[in-house]
Amino acid sequence: MAGRSRPYDALKRVLDVVSASVAMIVLLPIMLIVAVLVAANLGRPVLFSQERPGEDERIFTLYKFRSMRDADKAKGLVTDEQRLTRFGKVLRSTSLDELPSLWNVARGDMSMVGPRPLLVEYLPLYSVEQARRHEVKPGVTGLAQVSGRNAISWEDRFALDIKYVDERSIGLDLRIVLGTLKSVIRRDGISAEGHVTMSKFGEAGDA
Repeated sequence: MAGRSRPYDALKRVLDVVSASVAMIVLLPIMLIVAVLVAANLGRPVLFSQERPGEDERIFTLYKFRSMRDADKAKGLVTDEQRLTRFGKVLRSTSLDELPSLWNVARGDMSMVGPRPLLVEYLPLYSVEQARRHEVKPGVTGLAQVSGRNAISWEDRFALDIKYVDERSIGLDLRIVLGTLKSVIRRDGISAEGHVTMSKFGEAGDA
């Protein structure tokens, strides 16, 4: 990783392991309740898993709580808008669907703070500058998430990701965590304009 010392990286890893482990223990009752509610509202499995690119574009399996019904053309469940239920919207707006990602942090796939892990299919679409977001571990939250979440453009999102890569520090990480708590409480930037979540990168108009 460019531009940061080993002490920072080592300290951040320790903080990640401690914070993720403590959070999983403290939030276990809530996670069990959410799991039961997901099973009741959306069926099994209760976890959503998907391959995502991490640091140095290494592929890992991301875990989240399911927030959408299974795609089913016969039932007209094709788009995200059709598959996302009212219950799923609540999970996403409160970020409860992200809780299983704490396991990814404890494992070392992710950090508590960093650029959000996006789809593997986006990798060939990045410019050289945009691809720099993979110089660090992806995060449960990041600078883009406290600067508009899904409501900002892809161009702005990637610019913020690179800004984080270049300026990351324990102090910045702490400010992002505090900012994330505020965003979740206010439910800011849950969706992009005209979308139930966020537009797909590579659609017309993306930088």
